[in-house]
Amino acid sequence: MRINIRVTKKNRYLNRVSFLLFFALTLIIYFILGFIPKAGSSTTNKATIQKSFPSQDIILPPLQENIETIKKGKTLSDILETYNFSPAEIYKLREEVKPVYDLAKIKAGQKLKLFSFEDRTVVTLEYGIDSESYLRIEKNDNFYYAKIKKYPYRIKTALIWGVIEDMLITAIDQAGETDQLAINIADIFAWDIDFYADIRSGDNFKVLVEKKYLDGKFTGYGKILTAEFTNQGKTFKAFFYTYPDTKKWDYFTYNGKSLRKEFLKSPINGARITSRFSYSRLHPIRKVYRPHYGVDYGAPIGTPAQATADGTVIFAGRSGGSGRMVRIRHKNAYETMYLHLSRYGKGIRKGAKVISSQTVGYVGSSGLSTGPHLDYRIKYHGKYVNPLAHKFKPVAPLREDFLSDFQQKADYLKLALDAPYLVFKYFSGYALSPNQSELASQ
Repeated sequence: MRINIRVTKKNRYLNRVSFLLFFALTLIIYFILGFIPKAGSSTTNKATIQKSFPSQDIILPPLQENIETIKKGKTLSDILETYNFSPAEIYKLREEVKPVYDLAKIKAGQKLKLFSFEDRTVVTLEYGIDSESYLRIEKNDNFYYAKIKKYPYRIKTALIWGVIEDMLITAIDQAGETDQLAINIADIFAWDIDFYADIRSGDNFKVLVEKKYLDGKFTGYGKILTAEFTNQGKTFKAFFYTYPDTKKWDYFTYNGKSLRKEFLKSPINGARITSRFSYSRLHPIRKVYRPHYGVDYGAPIGTPAQATADGTVIFAGRSGGSGRMVRIRHKNAYETMYLHLSRYGKGIRKGAKVISSQTVGYVGSSGLSTGPHLDYRIKYHGKYVNPLAHKFKPVAPLREDFLSDFQQKADYLKLALDAPYLVFKYFSGYALSPNQSELASQ
């Protein structure tokens, strides 16, 4: 037994020594190899080569950036001809870019960036397709390569709130924002609130909205993530949600009901009501009492009148005292009428399909009329109903299999909407002055 123990200890000692010798030998070989020059090379040779073949970097002249605004009646060819493009080269450009984007679709008012040398030889073009993307064309080896790219916006999420004294736009302006935000808010709640007739002093709002910046400059608004609007003591809330499978999006209440209804509350944004639905009204021209089956909206001539729901045009033309009129048939036995128009919207004719908010005509004073206005009427199952009092059904609610995911996201949005606002109220003596708070950025 004693002999076995001694042998074991001795073996352990030898193993340690062997490992240390192996490690030391490895280090020595590593350092030796590191200082051995590679075959066929030497410090002298390297120096000689560098001296014999100096760097030949080609320095290109800087490119000039030119911005051209596409004027009405002008074509891409008109612009490119001033940059030494021949008709053949313009045709080549169009054809090689067409699989990515048809340059025949460029719109008047849009801007075209051209990057060229001093002799106006263009090597790169950029065209803004819309607010989200642009077309970039590069010339390389006598070929044009095109790609649609997204603008590299920086998104900042901001909380904005305020109290209305007269109009929503005024309150938004006082909060330091642009009129477009007021329009976006009105679009969300347009099925429940007429933002001209229903607004009262003391109404208030809160919105959590994305603001887009490009090169450090504010360029516009992204999605309104959640919004709250209190009108005449009644609070309306909206939460933005995108379906994960279809990528379609909409605004819903916390319980999953759609904010959209069968019809918009008003056919004109921001118009005043000059006459309401009545079964006995003194006619302003004939001076006799008769029913007035519509709502009159006073507005300047040329103000767009929009379809209040999807449908099909069944009449577009003159109709006696109604003047120029458009009639639209909708689903569920509804029909809408737009009277006293000055002209019709683009493509509005019998049989045309229209969508909600599409311009069907423009305010006028045709027919029996004392001044420019729109007479808006609704029939339900063939009978006139009061557009301001009729209860319209909401459209399809949130799909039930996504309700849990939606409410989880809505809880977060509620917290983001309320927490900064409540803190501000506490530290400002419960003031409700218009303000904004930047919450996060990406």
